[in-house]
Formats: sequence, C-alpha cells, structure tokens
Amino acid sequence: MRRSDKEIKDREAIDIIINKAEVCRIGFAKDNISYIVPLSFGYDGEHIYFHSATKGRKIDFIESNNFVCFELEDSVKIARNKNNPCKWSFDFKSVIGYGLIEEIKDRDKKIKALDNIMLHYVNEKQNFDYNNISLIRVWRIKIKSLTGKKSKEN
Repeated sequence: MRRSDKEIKDREAIDIIINKAEVCRIGFAKDNISYIVPLSFGYDGEHIYFHSATKGRKIDFIESNNFVCFELEDSVKIARNKNNPCKWSFDFKSVIGYGLIEEIKDRDKKIKALDNIMLHYVNEKQNFDYNNISLIRVWRIKIKSLTGKKSKEN
C-alpha cells in the first residue's frame, strides 16, 4: 500500500468494516474487459457469499475467470474544507480483497450460505421457500488477501 499511514493492519478492525458494510462491489475481468457489480453479501471470516440468477453477464465473467477483486466500505462522508474546495476529500474506512469464486451446489450448503447473507442484514434467520432454491445460483469467494485503509480523520 502506497500510503502506509492509512493502512489498517489489524484483522479484527478489517472484519468490523466488512460486517458494517452494506454493499460488496465485486470486480470481474474477462478478455481485457472489467465488470463491477454491487451486491448484497454475507461474510464468515473466510468467505464472501452472494447469489445470482442462473444466467447473465456476471455468470459469463465467472466462468471465464473466477479470480476477483472486491471492495467494501464503512463510515464514508465528505470532508469539506471551507477555505479551499480543492482540498475537499472523504473520511472513510475501506477493505479491498482478492479471492477465488466457487459455486455452492449442495442444497443444504446453499441454504446455509443464504442464511449467512440474510444474517448480515437482519441478524436473524429467515424462512426461505426452499422449492425456489433451484431458481438461483449461490457463490462464495474464498478470500486470498485483504487490506484495510482509512482516512486520517477516521
């Protein structure tokens, strides 16, 4: 990281940012084309979980290259400078990670992953219509690396 003064090295602090984040943005690459998608997600300390339709652009990118970059943030707000608008900035905490996507095909594991996603947002298990589980695909990103960054003020 170029700005070591902004680096977050403590894994517990990084986990807090991830757990507070509302959106995970995943960056895909295929044939020198980038594609970034904001998603709802779940996190268990080792994996990021998400779901998708059974077909589409995201699936095409995953099938071409399952190595991805992802980003999450918390506590983002504009840092204004009354005297100089060129010195406006952001206060933030963010996490960038890399990992490998794999599909979860086992029905019980899919349900567990979907529970993980829902727990991230409502902190309680939901009742799924399990007959509809076959209408979606469920994925996990095996996290290979994580880095955290924060503004000086944050």
